[in-house]
Amino acid sequence: MNLVVGLFFRKMVLFDDDDDLEREEEEDSDHYMIVAALLSDIADMEENERTKKEKRRESVPGHIVVPRDIYGTNLRIIAQYFADPPIYNAKFFRRRYRMLRELFLRIVAEVEAHDDYFRQKRNACGVPGATALQKVVGSFRMLAYGVPVDSVDEIVSLAQSTMIDIFKKFVRAVVEIYGDQYLRAPNVEDTKRLIAMNSARGFHGMLGSIDCMHWRWKNCPTAWKGQYTGHVDGPTMILEAVASQYLWIWHSFFGLPGSLNGINVLQRSPLFQKLTSGTAPELEYVVNGNKYTMGYYLADGIYPSWSTFVKTISNPEGNKKKHFSTMQEAVRKDVERAFGVLQARFAMVRGPARWWDKETIWYIMTACVILHNMIIDDERGEDVDFEYDQDDTEVLTKADYERRDPLLLRKFLAIHRRIQSRHTHDQLRDDLVEHLWARHDAQ
Repeated sequence: MNLVVGLFFRKMVLFDDDDDLEREEEEDSDHYMIVAALLSDIADMEENERTKKEKRRESVPGHIVVPRDIYGTNLRIIAQYFADPPIYNAKFFRRRYRMLRELFLRIVAEVEAHDDYFRQKRNACGVPGATALQKVVGSFRMLAYGVPVDSVDEIVSLAQSTMIDIFKKFVRAVVEIYGDQYLRAPNVEDTKRLIAMNSARGFHGMLGSIDCMHWRWKNCPTAWKGQYTGHVDGPTMILEAVASQYLWIWHSFFGLPGSLNGINVLQRSPLFQKLTSGTAPELEYVVNGNKYTMGYYLADGIYPSWSTFVKTISNPEGNKKKHFSTMQEAVRKDVERAFGVLQARFAMVRGPARWWDKETIWYIMTACVILHNMIIDDERGEDVDFEYDQDDTEVLTKADYERRDPLLLRKFLAIHRRIQSRHTHDQLRDDLVEHLWARHDAQ
């Protein structure tokens, strides 16, 4: 480009000699022709570069085109499970997809309406692509059986790379659509139902059982393995959960490194966020003649001695304390059973996680918890229209706390002190010991 500019500016030089001027004019004429040719070449080069960028690239060398019958596969899936009558009846469908057919079809329709990616589209040749049914069937097979992505190609006729994208979008859609409803904290009606359910078992004021579960992370990056490796062999991620007698998981907090214990997880958990912000449902119950205003969770020995936890008695002495320890340890198995059913339904969270990024793993675990609750809600046989609107109990954020006046701040700290009261914890446990023993004698 500098050569072109130099040639242009040479005509600006003035010559005193006429012969030299005439000779230079002839040379300038030649130079103009050279410049024009150079400019033409530059324009051609720019046009070629632009055309090369716009041109569609060829297939990767060695790539094999698999003639998948996507349309025929969709018809086969419909004939197997959704025709009237289907090849495989409702019992087969329940066993292979972990839920009833009506709930499955509802999920397919709502996921398709939520994300345009799941709608059937035509490719550049006008050939119809996979339907939402095929995409959701493949995703559920991966969750239910924990199989690698490539193995579902034979079931839904979708390539590995395509199925990876579908699966990631599916678990994200499940969380976005159903998270507010099926991962909600207990509202007023839920709290009343939980209190009545557990009072019948002898534990007045109990809201559920709390514990942690580890999910092994097979493809944890080497730089993080030390942080994510704890008492369980290999790197893991922790799920903290609260479950009820019917195995509904009311609280799910997932993603912390496996090197932490229950206390470390609890300190980072939002379990008591509503209680400390003053937006939790009001609660009042009486045990052994003493009144309490905060619910509690059954926990194992690692949890702190707070008023919101009831733990067993190590080495109990006397029939009363032995009976209490037996009852506490039996009822606390609710959360253990919930973990077992969750892993039995979705083998993906029973085996090691094969994904690389933490965000995808979080969406997988959260989606499995949501689907677990959806199955319980669909199959428990209760004809109740639950009210999920909780706009009046919105959880306050950190910014809300910073704007609070000193009076409200003192109230906030007072709630924290009540939660962590060792005296209330000991008194509540002693009252439950007496209450359960009196109940045992009456029976």
